[in-house]
Amino acid sequence: MIPLVTASEMRTLDAAAIDELGLPGAVMMEAAGRAVAAAVVRARAEHPGPVAVVSGAGNNGGDGFVVARVLLAAGVPTRAIVVAPPSTIGGDALLHLTVLERSGGTVIDASRDVAVLEQALAGAAIVVDAVFGTGLARPVTGHLAAVIAAINHRGAHVIAVDLPSGIEADTGATLGVAVRAHRTITLGAPKIGIVGAPGFASAGAVEVADIGIPVARARALASAGQVEERDARGWLPLVGRLDHKGQRGHVLVVGGSPGRRGAGRLAALGALRAGAGLCTLAGPGGDGELDAADPIMTRVVDDAAALVKAIAGMDAMVIGPGMPSDEQGRAWLEAILADDAPPIPVVVDATGLWHLVGRPGLIAEPGRDVVITPHPGEAARLLETTVDAVERDRLGAARALVAQTGAVVVLKGARTLICAGDYVAINPTGGPALATAGSGDVLAGVIASLLAQEVPALDAARLAVWIHGRAGDALGDQWGERGAIASDLPDAIAHALRDLAR
Repeated sequence: MIPLVTASEMRTLDAAAIDELGLPGAVMMEAAGRAVAAAVVRARAEHPGPVAVVSGAGNNGGDGFVVARVLLAAGVPTRAIVVAPPSTIGGDALLHLTVLERSGGTVIDASRDVAVLEQALAGAAIVVDAVFGTGLARPVTGHLAAVIAAINHRGAHVIAVDLPSGIEADTGATLGVAVRAHRTITLGAPKIGIVGAPGFASAGAVEVADIGIPVARARALASAGQVEERDARGWLPLVGRLDHKGQRGHVLVVGGSPGRRGAGRLAALGALRAGAGLCTLAGPGGDGELDAADPIMTRVVDDAAALVKAIAGMDAMVIGPGMPSDEQGRAWLEAILADDAPPIPVVVDATGLWHLVGRPGLIAEPGRDVVITPHPGEAARLLETTVDAVERDRLGAARALVAQTGAVVVLKGARTLICAGDYVAINPTGGPALATAGSGDVLAGVIASLLAQEVPALDAARLAVWIHGRAGDALGDQWGERGAIASDLPDAIAHALRDLAR
């Protein structure tokens, strides 16, 4: 897992480097600026022309002064611009501003008139955004909002220092207005806000610059991490040469009510393509009983007692896809989470989450592994808030759901979050191709399949989300981001698992 840090955690890391390692802040600023300057030089291969470095008053601005000095020394045509009053610049940033000027660099003062900035940006092929850093915690307004608008409207290739100005470091929220970067050179460790949604969309490609902070220290402190391919490979269940279907787990999918059979079938196919040896789709009768395609088995359950009997012999289950939203469905959820029900791992999805609203105690102490998979709308209902509130702070919402339910929480959406306890994993795979009805049902089946194969609940959720996203990426390449449908996903998941195992 790549460690991801909050602004507070980054300040702790900076302080530790200065106080414990004896690494001066000015030296770390020099390392940061040189790393960004190197990225600018690489980018000039595709974006030749002058460079404009736009700096604010804080440490981010100090990094920008180093960038400008290093580029000028290398013979790169560079304009150094400051958009905060020079009298407000202090500390290490002032030191590097002074060194820049003593080295022969001219700094353009655009702190009062955005027209000065626009003139300085004219003709620049690359713009370096060094206006705000991790300390920004209020909406950007006035002159500095106009500065960000000017950077966005010039059409140049934008490289952000640490994070795009205007993006909140912990949540990724846009604080009024934010720079839209093509690349972000983040310092020391990636910030949660530029890896998770919505901030990642403003950050572009993210590179981590080494400024002297040990990775091990960041890993020990970080409260979040980004899933890597090697992590996913490590969570794969082993496949034995003598395996038979009974050893690969039997998944029960509870749902598929009349008129809504497709959701349950998709979950069942996801479970089978992810390696479950057997899968049974259970639901109420009617309209030809349960019409499922081979190799999915079916079982009619018309009451809670029949459902509890169906659980016997199963290794994991999904409840919710296409499940009745009436009292019958409510009774089913209560029955499978009751103390006397077989304690197999459970994935609660879709309508199952509907029946949890106002009753998180149903799974707060179930004595078994439970994974819940809400999309933002379902999360908002469970937390009795709004979708906008969930999307403004997705990590906070995921942690609140864990506190409410005690479950492993998969908060779906762009950069899906997987949360257990206080630690949050952010998944980097997947994209718009997954924005189609039924893709979440497939994901629920994949999670249950891995649970049935005895993968621990948190690992099963993280692996399933990563694989589901990788499959979605492949479908996006094949069909385009609009053309993929959920029934394409199970096969793509099998291919993604095959490739990962290799």
